[in-house]
Amino acid sequence: MKKKLVILGAGESGVGTALLAKQKGYDVFVSDGGAIKTQYRTELEENEIAFEENLHTAEKILCADEVMKSPGIADKNELVKQIRAKGISVISEIEFAYRYKGHSKIIAITGSNGKTTTTALTYHICKTAGADCAMVGNIGYSFAKQVAVQPRDLYVVEISSFQLDDIKTFQPDVAILTNITEDHLDRYDYKFENYINSKYRIAMNQHPEDVFIYNLDDAVTVKTINNYSIKSTLAPITMSKQLPQGAYLLNAKMHLKWKNEEMQMSIEDFAIKGKHNQYNSMAASLAASAIDIRKEKIREALQTFESLEHRMETVATIKNVEFINDSKATNINSTWFALESMNKPVILILGGVDKGNDYSLLTDMVKEKVKAIVCMGIEHRKIHEAFGDLVPLMVNTDNAKDAVQSAFHFASKGDVVLLSPACASFDLFKNYEDRGNQFKKAVKEL
Repeated sequence: MKKKLVILGAGESGVGTALLAKQKGYDVFVSDGGAIKTQYRTELEENEIAFEENLHTAEKILCADEVMKSPGIADKNELVKQIRAKGISVISEIEFAYRYKGHSKIIAITGSNGKTTTTALTYHICKTAGADCAMVGNIGYSFAKQVAVQPRDLYVVEISSFQLDDIKTFQPDVAILTNITEDHLDRYDYKFENYINSKYRIAMNQHPEDVFIYNLDDAVTVKTINNYSIKSTLAPITMSKQLPQGAYLLNAKMHLKWKNEEMQMSIEDFAIKGKHNQYNSMAASLAASAIDIRKEKIREALQTFESLEHRMETVATIKNVEFINDSKATNINSTWFALESMNKPVILILGGVDKGNDYSLLTDMVKEKVKAIVCMGIEHRKIHEAFGDLVPLMVNTDNAKDAVQSAFHFASKGDVVLLSPACASFDLFKNYEDRGNQFKKAVKEL
């Protein structure tokens, strides 16, 4: 008898899992409560995988041996509650992919901020060193699809807390936890500790020979790390002191100490600037060292890395006003980092779907750096309450074009217009990429 795997959600992770499961001889059924995108429907049809869309048929789902739940589906979902009540095992896509990765190594990256840049940078270092590697997870292909279609010796995986919630055996050779700040609290019953527990799951199956990289300067991490029995080798990063092993900054130089080797590199030579990127660079370099990539290759890669689209991406300078697209800033902390790296007066475009944001965390940064705020979103009351007394110029808009034009109107020569919304984008846009692209289009039409 074939094992029956039901997949909830036919997005990138759902379809990737379906392809791998079919290849491994499972009886696969995919169910999506909404419409399936054309490219994914085509993949399912071409591979003769049974699916349904715009509904979930309970009797087809509740007979599963196992269910792979897409990360976007919350545990509060009625169907998920029924599945769990029946005692059916629920797993995430990274758990399923992990079972079939063979002897390949995994570097897994999670954290509230910086994980995408750290993932892309780690991949860039490994690729520069000639490793047979792929970048998967929240960025690029799904992990499962990569394993099915083009297996590699090394996977650099970006992982969200939602994917970690449903792992059972997933065990990365190197795990990076960039930092922990309040995010997605709507999915964790508004309890910060639930979200924190979720992040530490990245290390729960690690062994002593595995490596866990974490940030000694992140208050939440330092306060909570001893609550978990982490068995792997700890590898900290910091800007505040010298370390016997790990990565630290001293006198504008990164020191990388691993086993009996040490490498130094001036932060002036890093291709990506800003304090947050110095942390990302330390974490990625340390991960590369942990899998024995040579120092020269790490150095070369840090000098040649190009920053990501929608993450502090310079769009244009018009009449001496610079426009920066940081649409990927979907939480408060990302926006804090963006503002922290600014050295010109800022017109800030903020807003979208609020995930339980505490805007008071931005108060000092806004006071110091921001001369005007353009709200872009359906709900902007909280932004006005938080900053109405601090910022003399505030305006509400409900599309990218009006937001850009209003910001340009407020700007003087030498200012910067920063799209760093601190919110999800689903009120007006498909996703943060769509938001960033519409912003860039509006800038180019000025």
